[in-house]
Amino acid sequence: MAKKARRVVIAKGKKVSEFTGPARSSEEAVAAMLGSTGNLRAPAVVVVDTLLVGFNEEVYAGVFG
Repeated sequence: MAKKARRVVIAKGKKVSEFTGPARSSEEAVAAMLGSTGNLRAPAVVVVDTLLVGFNEEVYAGVFG
């Protein structure tokens, strides 16, 4: 999913990381996408060309209006 997205936004609580270009599928981005169990953090949503992983109210408000 990350390779197909133009932008990956990962939220862990109040911390938000954004990856674009080749960095969106880097080891750092993949590690940030995974939860403590090693599974993809929830929720994971694709909106047009953006992959949102985790939840942050401000990020979702910016994407969904």
